[in-house]
Amino acid sequence: MTMHEMSLCEGILGVLEQQAGAQNFRRVKTVFLEIGSLSGVEVDAMRFSFEVVMRGTLADQARLEISHIPGSAWCLGCGHQVEVLQLYDECPLCGSFQLQVEDGQQMRIKELEVE
Repeated sequence: MTMHEMSLCEGILGVLEQQAGAQNFRRVKTVFLEIGSLSGVEVDAMRFSFEVVMRGTLADQARLEISHIPGSAWCLGCGHQVEVLQLYDECPLCGSFQLQVEDGQQMRIKELEVE
């Protein structure tokens, strides 16, 4: 477990509490997250941290559903959109390192199941 994932989960809890007040729900049953493959978030650490941080809160025992968003970039060298597995990878088509990342760096709450 890293402090990074723990602090991300604390941020998620803050959003859940704020939304509970705004939308009048009292319990979160499921949190649906999108995590990009280039976000630097370790999924196993995220699951563990989520369970620890949510204990005793409105999201105690909530399920965490994670969707993976692949990394993609625009290659300035060959002009193609390509999939990238890590930041600073080379273009799989032409070998250029002039890649402009377009997707896969985000982590966001996509949906909540509440009662």
